[in-house]
Parts: sequence; structure tokens; C-alpha cells
Amino acid sequence: MDFKTPEDSKTINTDVVMPVDTNSLNNLFGGELLSRMDKVASIAAVKHSEQIVVTASINNVAFGEPVPNGSILTIEAKVSRAFNSSMEVFIDVWKQNKTQLKKLKVNEAIYTFVAVDKHGKPVKVPEINPQTELEKKRYDAALRRRQLSLVLAGKLSPKEATELKALFD
Repeated sequence: MDFKTPEDSKTINTDVVMPVDTNSLNNLFGGELLSRMDKVASIAAVKHSEQIVVTASINNVAFGEPVPNGSILTIEAKVSRAFNSSMEVFIDVWKQNKTQLKKLKVNEAIYTFVAVDKHGKPVKVPEINPQTELEKKRYDAALRRRQLSLVLAGKLSPKEATELKALFD
């Protein structure tokens, strides 16, 4: 199976935050942001796998800054690592206001998707070949996150979590 780069899956969505998307403080609902990130990340996973994908987990979300009504919101997603049938997708979120177009990073998240066939059975996905220093850093960290998740789920013995041993030695 061929390798792909994170750039091959890169997906960007830019939209404006409307009043219907906001809470009583006139900031974007957290759930609305999660939904938008899920859509962008799933497209990145489809681009990488060329398959149907399902969201397996939301591994990490960091809500750094509120996103006010009227903000320009940009969400960028790339596959950071592919395993057998699963893919970790790293998402970065920026906001801008209409009068100052300087981007401010406000959120990031990590989602996991599984590629499936039309019957919902997992299928193999291409491996990732990271190119930039950031892509390499995210690629390496993805294995540690995966092993930790498997240990916590009881699917991997802590002794078998080779990437985690270095953290505790």
C-alpha cells in the first residue's frame, strides 16, 4: 500500500460565526465547534483513506479562547498518523475578527476515525510519511497517545506499551 503525506489529507473550512451558533454570552457553542471540527476532520480522513469513515473518538479538545459572534473561524485538519484501519486527525482552529484579519489560534483537537467498507467492517488505510518537523512531532506523539488509549481500555498491557515506557523510566 502506498504512503501518503499529511498534506494530502489537508482540509480547511472557513466560515463566519452567526448568532444562531452562539450561547447567551454571544460566543460559539462548544458543541457547535465540536460538530464543525468533526466534519472537517472526517473529510481529511476520507481524503487519506479514500473510504467511508466513522468517528471512533475525540481524544483531546483544548478550548483556548472564546469565539465571539461575527468571528471568522478557520478549521484545518490533517491526518497525523495512520494505523491499520484507524487514523488520528489533528485539528487546528483560528479566529479572526472582521476589522483585524490577524489569525489567533483558539483551539486544537485530536479525533480518531476508522475507515470502513459499505458493510461497516474496518479496512486497511495507507501509511503516513510526515514531511515537516511539526508533522513528524505529531506523528511520533500519535503512537504514544494510541498506546495510552489502548492501555486505559485494557486492550494493551502496560508492559507492551513500548512508547510509554520511556516516559516513566
